[in-house]
Amino acid sequence: MKYIKYGCGIDMSKEKFDACLYGVSTMDFSFKFIGKRKFANTVGGFKEYIAWLKLKCAEADKVVHVVEATGIYHENLAIFLDAEGLFVSVLLPNKAKKYMQSLGLRSKNDSIDAQGLAHMACGQQHMRWSAPSQTMYQMRTITRQMERLSEMITTTGNEIEALSYGMFRNEKVLAMLKQQKEQLEARKKALSELIEELLNEDEALAAKIENLMSIKGVGRHTIVTIVGETNGFELFENAAQLVSYAGYDVVENQSGQHRGKTKISKKGNRHIRRALHFPALNVVRWEVEPFYSLYQRIFERRKIKMVGYVAVQKKLLVLIYALWKRNESFNPNHLNPHQTNNLIDKTPGENEKEPSLVLKPSKTKKETPKKEVAPTSRATQDKHPSKTRSVPSLV
Repeated sequence: MKYIKYGCGIDMSKEKFDACLYGVSTMDFSFKFIGKRKFANTVGGFKEYIAWLKLKCAEADKVVHVVEATGIYHENLAIFLDAEGLFVSVLLPNKAKKYMQSLGLRSKNDSIDAQGLAHMACGQQHMRWSAPSQTMYQMRTITRQMERLSEMITTTGNEIEALSYGMFRNEKVLAMLKQQKEQLEARKKALSELIEELLNEDEALAAKIENLMSIKGVGRHTIVTIVGETNGFELFENAAQLVSYAGYDVVENQSGQHRGKTKISKKGNRHIRRALHFPALNVVRWEVEPFYSLYQRIFERRKIKMVGYVAVQKKLLVLIYALWKRNESFNPNHLNPHQTNNLIDKTPGENEKEPSLVLKPSKTKKETPKKEVAPTSRATQDKHPSKTRSVPSLV
């Protein structure tokens, strides 16, 4: 039987992986089962899998391999297949789960999961996965470890604070916790130095990260985290894909007369959202444009601070993506060209133009004194704006 397309679903585990091969028939375009087998999750098992694949189909180089992301257990096989020049697509577990539910597969085991992934490989278009570089992979590993150390430092500090106010304090326990906190902070500092060593080895990467740090309120750790988690934005064709990957895509919940709550999906990379939390607070605190205006506008409409901060996080991510692709630094005057006039010092009376006749007051009408408008109050992180606000100028 001839096939117009081959798809192989691979379900990974720590010690082995299940592979199921399907083909799309040229007669009725139906999915035909070709074979399935288990292999060891080792280099030897990977080679056996390639040999089995060539035995089952004559065009093994045209097979679409769909692998479900399982922690880090899938990475060695995905990198091996990519190095062999084969088409590999790595899917999130929730996407594979929803597809299998649509097929009516109620039972779940490794063999059934591989079969469902094979159906996905044959019936859908998939984006090709490319292996990250060694530098990007190490950056991601280091930043994630630093994130875990920060959580442990915070937890240990809270324990020290709680025991310090106890009725009967144990000084030995307190000393152990303080020593533990110091060790964690030392490890975090050592990891930060490892990042510096990586950037020193790659001057081009360090220059691009330095451009992104031109955004006031965004630090090196934030940029390194985002770049490491996205593999240098290699797999993204547009900003919408990046927004969805980070979990900032908006999800609506309405049908007929029902109007549910609209929120972000959070079905994405949580490390990126965590890294952008404090930078969003910083750019609003320091009134960096255009983020500050965005925050004010959303806060006026929703009256919820965190909704505005999340919108700022999304805009920061999109801006970082654009600057990275263009290899440019941040220029707030480019985003706000009307503010450039305020940066030019002019001597009173110099280069002044005659006022337009259209703006001159009419002589037939009596001049009426202008009403003084109270200054507009703006939202801050500590207080809400007043309810009486003037209408913003269209200029």
